[in-house]
Amino acid sequence: AMAVWIQAQQLQGEALRQMQALYGQHFPIEVRHYLSQWIESQAWDSIDLDNPQENVKATQLLEGLIQELQKKADHQVGEDGFLLKIKLGHYATQLQAMLSPQNTYDRCPMELVRCIRHILYHEQRLVREANNSPSPSGSLVDAMSQKHLQINQTFEELRLITQDSENELKKLQQTQEYFIIQYQENMRLQGGGEGRGVWAWGAGRASPNPMPCPPAQFSQLSQLGPQERMSRETTLQQKKASLEAWLHREAQTLQQYRVDLAEKHQKTLQLLRKQQTTILDDELIQWKRRQQLAGNGGPPEGTLDVLQTWCEKLAEIIWQNRQQIRRAEHLCQQLPIPGPVEEMLSELNGTITDIISALVTSTFIIEKQPPQVLKTQTKFAATVRLLVGGKLNVHMNPPQVKATIISEQQAKALLKNESTRNESSGEILNNCCVMEYHQATGTLSAHFRNMSLKRIKRSDRRGAESVTEEKFTILFESQFSVGGNELVFQVKTLSLPVVVIVHGSQDNNATATVLWDNAFAEPGRVPFAVPDKVQWPQLCEALNMKFKAEVQSSRGLTKENLVFLAQKLFNSTSSHLEDYSSTTVSWSQFNRENLPGRNYTFWQWFDGVMEVLKKHLKPHWNDGAILGFVNKQQAHDLLINKPDGTFLLRFSDSEIGGITIAWKFDSSERMFWNLMPFTTRDFSIRSLADRLGDLSYLIYVFPDRPKDEVFSKYYTPVLCESTPAKAVDGYVKPQIKQVVPEFVSASGDSAPGGATYMDQAPSPAVCSQPHYNMYTQNPDPVLDPEGDFDLEDTMDVARHVEELLRRPVDSQWIPHAQS
Repeated sequence: AMAVWIQAQQLQGEALRQMQALYGQHFPIEVRHYLSQWIESQAWDSIDLDNPQENVKATQLLEGLIQELQKKADHQVGEDGFLLKIKLGHYATQLQAMLSPQNTYDRCPMELVRCIRHILYHEQRLVREANNSPSPSGSLVDAMSQKHLQINQTFEELRLITQDSENELKKLQQTQEYFIIQYQENMRLQGGGEGRGVWAWGAGRASPNPMPCPPAQFSQLSQLGPQERMSRETTLQQKKASLEAWLHREAQTLQQYRVDLAEKHQKTLQLLRKQQTTILDDELIQWKRRQQLAGNGGPPEGTLDVLQTWCEKLAEIIWQNRQQIRRAEHLCQQLPIPGPVEEMLSELNGTITDIISALVTSTFIIEKQPPQVLKTQTKFAATVRLLVGGKLNVHMNPPQVKATIISEQQAKALLKNESTRNESSGEILNNCCVMEYHQATGTLSAHFRNMSLKRIKRSDRRGAESVTEEKFTILFESQFSVGGNELVFQVKTLSLPVVVIVHGSQDNNATATVLWDNAFAEPGRVPFAVPDKVQWPQLCEALNMKFKAEVQSSRGLTKENLVFLAQKLFNSTSSHLEDYSSTTVSWSQFNRENLPGRNYTFWQWFDGVMEVLKKHLKPHWNDGAILGFVNKQQAHDLLINKPDGTFLLRFSDSEIGGITIAWKFDSSERMFWNLMPFTTRDFSIRSLADRLGDLSYLIYVFPDRPKDEVFSKYYTPVLCESTPAKAVDGYVKPQIKQVVPEFVSASGDSAPGGATYMDQAPSPAVCSQPHYNMYTQNPDPVLDPEGDFDLEDTMDVARHVEELLRRPVDSQWIPHAQS
């Protein structure tokens, strides 16, 4: 980008005048001009001006500036250079003075950084407006930093106004104190009581009452002769009148100061409110949305540090203004003057209490959400945090947070402020936690480490709704006192929706409910309303995000994959993604109704694919070795012109989480071969790579990559025949190998020396019918319904294999090590 200073020098008219006005005694324009490149390449923005520890950084920048300036001065030559040399040297000396320990005036290095930042910000703005471009460039990052710049700029403005109010308040206080002293003095002069007048005066709500003639002075008059008495009386009356006029004027001035200050506070609070809305309703809500999408596998939501810094600045400015308003109220009570101020102040007080209340209640947030699929009797964790905890000294009296599980109905009632009489929908163990303050990071948070849902109370379900569609939420609540118990706030926050399950088999349906909710929840919704229908492209985005996160792969769903999924979901034949762009998908189509002719839903099929990839096939998916999302007919079309032995891997249509091999081999019987699908269970017996290695007639991975090139690095190493494995305890080691007898006989493909395949008990076999439908589930699953590894079943399989191997071997079987 072209240097800002080059562009700033081309400004015209009003813009140029505004730019020049940025410079002066505090920062000379010559310094900006001669050090423009150096100035623009420093990280002024990286310094947190409210953190005294950053003074070191600011000092380094200032030292750098002085050095550059000195260098520049030393390089000036000739008679034109002479004057400049002296001038720049003088500025360097001035700046140097800021570093000396004797520096009494408040222009410390931090102030200099603040000043340069202010100048650069306004220059950029003027240049941008002159170029008529709304932001430096359209990219998101720039829009982001623009927004952050704007927020920081507003904070600077608020800081200055608050400082200004502080000065005005001091002026008001001094003026008022002087007024009271004068008043007392005059009461004394006139021999009246000790200043009762001031207080009496305010009570009548009128302008100052004409003062009664003080008796002491007038009683003295009676002892004088008539002539003298006349002149003394006149003098006294005049003195009294001028004093009253002075007091009257001063009272009006005081009143004006009070009104001015109250109006200034009104303006400040208006700006404060706007800034707070930007931070809480835009930035914090966006963070929460990112947190919700992270639950679907989106990018992590990012830290709360920047938000916390902003919220703390808000808290600080709000608190300063609150104290100022209270001091102003105190001054008014000390010297009541009738007028609009009291009402203005009480309104300001109400407003600022609202603002602080909104800040405290909105910054009580869940930093780490509880799991959204929550199994009963299982340990889980969550963290809540108060972003303004450190600043408002809440930690001096550490609050306790309590967690309760409530239903969707109870959450609705809670938000409408309808009494819920501490209702809950279940019992959570270890559900209370005290917030701890971490000095180093300045965070106040409660970390629930060992919660467990002991039992759940479900509501009566409506119609077709299953238990895995019922949403609960965890309510966190606490009470904070701010400013030495001056203000007490009840705070509550709800977790993202949670689906409660009691068995691992419910997990996939519960995940569907959560996925749909996280993806399609609208901001500010009634708990936990979601659209019943969404556009297909929106669902694609959610599925792709989830897919990449589950399979832990950067290789997401391609356009072709999405077309395949659309065809499956809509039972359609169109192969153009555009044809589906305005199609809607209902929740029922997604995970309530089975796919046509199947006994499972679209989501259950898709979830099965993710499951088998995640557990067994991740490297092969990442290598691009699994085509996956193609149906049987498409597979045949792809293979038809390929050489024999070309194969591809695709997800089974008929079996959840099944993957099958389709290959081309032209024999008298048929051209295309489809192997019965493998599932997770088969891969826990022998891996996909080894199974492919076993079948020597599979030669090329579609389109034309040699099989071994793609898969050999995943083969399990086998001991070669020259070093036979020693028998252990009299046993010889078995070896499992995959064969497809039907293919071997059809293709006449046999290894030298006859068949060398050892038949494996539940070996996948080729289907004889061209279209296979549902397979019976394998009779002895290795995984129990929970999805946990079952040792008993595994032992059964092992015993079964061992039993087979003990039988006498027919002479034609030659022990065969895998090549």
